[in-house]
Amino acid sequence: MWYVALKRTARVKLAVPDDRRDDLKRTMLTFREVAQRFADRGWERDADGYVITSRTRLQSLAYKQIREDTELHSDLCIGAVNLASESLRSAVERMKAGKRAGKPTFTAPTATYNTNAVSYFTDGDEPGYCTLAAYGGRVRAEFVYPPDEDCPQRQYLNGDEWEPKGATLHYERDGGEYYLHVTVERDEPETELGEAENGTVLGVDLGVENIAVTSTGTFYSGGLFNHRRDEYERIRGSLQQTGTESAHRTIEQMGDRERRWNNDVLHRISKALVQEAITNDCSVIAFEDLTDIRDRMPGAKKFHGWAFRRLYEYVEYKAAEFGIRTKQVDPAYTSQRCSKCGTTLRENRTSQADFCCLKCGYEVHADYNAAKNVATKLLRSGQKSPVGGAANQLTLKSGTLNGSGDFTPASS
Repeated sequence: MWYVALKRTARVKLAVPDDRRDDLKRTMLTFREVAQRFADRGWERDADGYVITSRTRLQSLAYKQIREDTELHSDLCIGAVNLASESLRSAVERMKAGKRAGKPTFTAPTATYNTNAVSYFTDGDEPGYCTLAAYGGRVRAEFVYPPDEDCPQRQYLNGDEWEPKGATLHYERDGGEYYLHVTVERDEPETELGEAENGTVLGVDLGVENIAVTSTGTFYSGGLFNHRRDEYERIRGSLQQTGTESAHRTIEQMGDRERRWNNDVLHRISKALVQEAITNDCSVIAFEDLTDIRDRMPGAKKFHGWAFRRLYEYVEYKAAEFGIRTKQVDPAYTSQRCSKCGTTLRENRTSQADFCCLKCGYEVHADYNAAKNVATKLLRSGQKSPVGGAANQLTLKSGTLNGSGDFTPASS
């Protein structure tokens, strides 16, 4: 049997000692500077006029001088090379695809740590701590977990099932807090969707008005979610205009409350989605690809992009406990394609909420139609043969449908 490394990300808050915060911030800012220097060197191009995307080539050209100039920890320098190389490669791929792309610029206060630059220490029920390479020597930072005993951080970092690997350190300017995004891994038997004995797919469409809509016709409204967010923004703006120290403390406290409330909502939705998959005997939950989702979605903000990714992470780790996989599929045309007859026209989407197929006349809520199309994309990608029909099916509110279009009503 073949095994693959299953990867997840645990985002954990760090309690950094006051006397080491400046050392850690200096480390992160220098990491950003170093990554930019590597990217600048790659963008200068080689003798043939090509952008230099090779990590080893960038390292050979600039590593020694940068290390001498900055004295940044060697493993962090390697992380900066890797970041620059990946960003340059992404820019080149965008240019090849005919899209606009400029030289990568790094503005976020982050730093990438490999397993030599970060160490983890967890024992029993206590959250534990990590040590991070930094100017002035390694920094010991305690893990701060959410109050929820079922939080993903505890599942990933304190159990024996997952192994922590590298991480990315983030600094959130609003609250002045440090967060470590830890990559965790475990080995899992390799199975393809098309080889599953029961390949029933639950499709999920994400949106602003409705956070999530499933192919079974379940709607998870974003009304209260968006209203609460707007209220926080209004109050935060008023306090920022006040500008007093007391107002600043209130903003920080509000930020903590807001994050807890948002995470609680997303936890409850993720649990409901997984339960829906279990109830319908699904083996896979299909989401649209989250890459550039804000650019594709009218009215979406940075906040929504964060919420969609957090929801996916919650569903991913909760579903894995029941042997259910989560997959992302290309969202192209899922909002324009008729899930009943397959006709794809821009005009089918008559409004943000309404869908009416110009060919067959099928009328349905646009998000529900898109959710079925998301599932269908994954379903058809897992077909065993073009002539033998599909070995899998998508779940609907009234039954299941396989890739050949055969419908099976739900058992009464």
